[in-house]
Amino acid sequence: MTVSTADADAASAPPDPSPGGHPQRWLILAVICLAQLTVLLDNTILNVAVPSLAREMDASTAEIQWMISAYSLVQSGLLLTAGNAADRYGRKKMLVAGLALFGVGSVFASLAQGAGQLIAARAGMGIGGALLMTTTLAVVVQIFDEAERTKAIGLWGAVSSLGFAAGPLIGGALLEHFWWGSIFLINIPVALLGLIAVIWLVPESKDPVGDRPDLLGAVLSTIGMTGVVYAIIAGPDHGWTSIRVLLSAFVGVVVLTGFALWERHIPYPMLDMHFFRDRRFVGAVAGGILVAFGMGGSLFLLTQHLQFVLGYDALDAGLRTAPLALVIVALNLTGVGARLLPKLGTPLTIVGGMGLLAVGLALIAVLGADGYGGMLLGLVVMGAGIALAMPAMANAIMSAIPPEKAGVGAGVNGTLTEFGNGLGVAVLGAVLNSRFSSLLPAAAAGAGSLPAALAAARTPGDRAAVTDAFSSGLETSQLVGAAAVLAGGLLAALLLSRAERSSQEVPAA
Repeated sequence: MTVSTADADAASAPPDPSPGGHPQRWLILAVICLAQLTVLLDNTILNVAVPSLAREMDASTAEIQWMISAYSLVQSGLLLTAGNAADRYGRKKMLVAGLALFGVGSVFASLAQGAGQLIAARAGMGIGGALLMTTTLAVVVQIFDEAERTKAIGLWGAVSSLGFAAGPLIGGALLEHFWWGSIFLINIPVALLGLIAVIWLVPESKDPVGDRPDLLGAVLSTIGMTGVVYAIIAGPDHGWTSIRVLLSAFVGVVVLTGFALWERHIPYPMLDMHFFRDRRFVGAVAGGILVAFGMGGSLFLLTQHLQFVLGYDALDAGLRTAPLALVIVALNLTGVGARLLPKLGTPLTIVGGMGLLAVGLALIAVLGADGYGGMLLGLVVMGAGIALAMPAMANAIMSAIPPEKAGVGAGVNGTLTEFGNGLGVAVLGAVLNSRFSSLLPAAAAGAGSLPAALAAARTPGDRAAVTDAFSSGLETSQLVGAAAVLAGGLLAALLLSRAERSSQEVPAA
């Protein structure tokens, strides 16, 4: 495909100045949301295929864990680097590269003959996923003007939530009719369609300054994020005090500290540390981590609650978490959050959304033990809270960063979401396990999981006590999650309101 001089000039041009932004902006949004949906499905779609993979590949527990973790680990580690590359070399180019890598990785994953091949293919898909997650949001910022950007980011966020929740549903439906490789083959037509549409429709944009590449910064951020995320992923299985977890966390924190120091003392930083002096940015980052913390941790707990306490199988459990995603999609498609944001302001919108998320978690904790009806109410309230808070925080992050650094902003947003999800699973899972272990009857003392404890219980009374202990652990962990989300909402609102007051006082001075 040849590139004209006009196209080359457009690569560094600002967004279309016409009212609303680019004339084909809504069609372009549909294209990039389709790409985003495919990427996010693969964060959760493999979970339902674990029994098939263990049986057909004779995979060990460690190999299964790496099949699941390789994708999210590589993707998380590369988000900042991918965002920086998109700003520097062109967002359209990186979007095309991401779709191509994701599609090729999906082909190899579907044809894998062993655990090692599947792990490698999933890692390759993670590289493509990192490029897609950062460029999709960056393109949204470029093609929509300020008046419509909040609604567009809301729709982008709704698709993200739908992808996160729909993975087990789609995976379960495919596995009922096809072999395990079908969960990867479904990506290929979507990737091809996305490639054609991106090449045809999406305008090129990049940072016109074109700073020197920050190669050391890219290496440090990738190693540091990978170390921290691996520690979070491995902690629940290997123990938080195990050598591998402590060493990984230590290396990650030390390298990320080195990354921050390096970025402060070079003229062409990959991530400008001065962003963290902006209270809008810090408030949105803090709130974003805790919304992801509540959402990721609660879905992890809900799946166990539905299967182990209420007795649903994997597909039925996935279906019963669907109302959460459906409420988010419905509210964002109707533009509720986009209309409320200018009326309430960013601080009130965020604290209101996170307050609803906290109430939803508390409702599930208090009412969910009695059956699915109480849980359904909590899921609906949670969905309303996420639909309000997430787009407002993504918009706050992107507004606090110069438009020419939109890729880095998207990388920060994606990184904190991945980090918050992992942290939610790790922390709330640890609270659950601690409470569960402390309440186990003597016959099941020392059991590390509900199935193991039930197997060790000898009498109906002991088995009932084990189930009650697990339910109590779930309730406690969900209440802890609710408290953390509410505190995060108040902190984010405080920082954002102070930032707004400071910006209003500057002209008067």
